[in-house]
Amino acid sequence: MSKLLLRNHAPDAAGRVHHVTPQSAGWEHVGFDLYRLDPGQTVSGSDPGRESCLVFVSGKGDAMAGREEWSGLGERTSPFEDKRPYAIYVPQGAGWQVRATTALELAVCTAPGHGGGLPVRLIRPEDVAASVRGAGSNTRHVFDILPETKPADSLLVVEVVTPPGNWSSYPPHKHDLDDGTAETLLEETYYHRIDPPQGFAFQRVYTDDRSLDEAMAVEDGDLVMVPRGYHPVGVAHGYTGYYLNVMAGPRRAWHFNTAPEHRWLMRAS
Repeated sequence: MSKLLLRNHAPDAAGRVHHVTPQSAGWEHVGFDLYRLDPGQTVSGSDPGRESCLVFVSGKGDAMAGREEWSGLGERTSPFEDKRPYAIYVPQGAGWQVRATTALELAVCTAPGHGGGLPVRLIRPEDVAASVRGAGSNTRHVFDILPETKPADSLLVVEVVTPPGNWSSYPPHKHDLDDGTAETLLEETYYHRIDPPQGFAFQRVYTDDRSLDEAMAVEDGDLVMVPRGYHPVGVAHGYTGYYLNVMAGPRRAWHFNTAPEHRWLMRAS
């Protein structure tokens, strides 16, 4: 099995399913944890050097971060409902805690903080911009949770829903070089869900010289790490794909480079 693919499995005693750190991934910026909590179960965290974005993928919970508290966060029972998520931005050094009031799927996205003094911020569904990208079998639906236009030190966080049989992160693009406005260096994780859950998708991660070239069959709840290279996703007919992207790098901007041999697809659409 590819070292870039982390399979879904039962949560541990703390409710954690996936745990990615810069050390475990062999990179410098992105961290990601996925929790599946039972009602009444609590998870907390604090890191003096890293900021966090807590994403309520599904279910409801009460939360605190810094000196702020909220109750009843979460409006969807599945990421496949046509509803935007709740999220919380937590700057470096601030503590946070989430208590599940229903079964709760919580993503904890982290990256280096830069001491910018940003406040804790609740990101409500109405704060999340929705858009449609692509056309035809390349159509996908995007929820920008923490785009570069919103305050953060390093993190970029987005959800994407891909209709049955469609492609996403396509035409293949990459962001692994720091080249001004042409391209930025961003590590990335993909947390995948599939509806119905017995379905599957495919993701390929590859570089121009093919020194990295991995093709992975992705099932519901799996996680894919993208250290560099192109990373398109195709979803099987009859199934809808969802993924939560976390990106971070030395510069907080999303500039990507489409594979030269596939640029004709952009002109044809």
